[in-house]
Amino acid sequence: MLRIEELKKTYPSGVQALKGINLDIPTGMFGLLGPNGAGKTTLMKIAATLLEPDSGRVAINGDDLVTHKRAARKILGYLPQEFGLYPTLTAEQTLDYFAKLKGIINDKERRALIDALLERVNLSSASKQKVGGFSGGMRQRMGIAQAIIGEPKLIIVDEPTAGLDPEERARFHNLLAEIAGESGTVILSTHIVSDVSNLCGHMAIIRQGEIIAYCTPQEALDQISGAVWEAAIAREQVPALRSRLRVISQQVFEGRVRLRVYSKDLRPGEEFKLATPTLEDYYFSQASQTVSAQ
Repeated sequence: MLRIEELKKTYPSGVQALKGINLDIPTGMFGLLGPNGAGKTTLMKIAATLLEPDSGRVAINGDDLVTHKRAARKILGYLPQEFGLYPTLTAEQTLDYFAKLKGIINDKERRALIDALLERVNLSSASKQKVGGFSGGMRQRMGIAQAIIGEPKLIIVDEPTAGLDPEERARFHNLLAEIAGESGTVILSTHIVSDVSNLCGHMAIIRQGEIIAYCTPQEALDQISGAVWEAAIAREQVPALRSRLRVISQQVFEGRVRLRVYSKDLRPGEEFKLATPTLEDYYFSQASQTVSAQ
């Protein structure tokens, strides 16, 4: 169990990135959803011991990660949003470097580990290839390989599938799911709702430095069951409907606007039909509720 208590962070520019975050993250895969600028990366960097909070506590099984950074890093694996690699090194040279940094000194042990890691992330055939020529998906799999060196109890991945094509995303999802089944806790920080829907047993939504929802994906769907409506309408009707309805999302489709709205008790209009709710509906309904309350 990872416990985050009253975590606050304000940058010198005056931006209050975290406003007293409280969060209990169980074992398995946990999804942290939020728009860009919500505070996800700040929270992940603090949990990964790379950024100092103004106040608050991050602890795993009671051990404070903020005050005991050296010990924390022995049980941590981290794949940041922007993962730098030395382009002239091969895949095996790169992992050899990271393994040394993790304290694996024995040459034979390190060689066996590197072979196992490359096999695990399906990069054995590219072991002699320079990482500067890797595709985005291959780079991300290299990132996961270095993150799981030392069998960490906590793995943090920040926006891992942004920019990947559908095939690479699916491959990366499968890899994360396997790792989550074997490791203690994997935190997936993302703004892509389908990643959380496909992978995570528990989730939270962060917006403007505050946690606005905490549940399982199924609990999220249950909360909006029978309350999501959809209609395809003319563009000129949109402003009037938006002024009186709680709009979840809108999308132009074949010259008309597909409008999804949240209405718990009443049908919003004759043109609307009850829709099957999705996790994206829940995410946007929470976000719009927060905006309207401000």
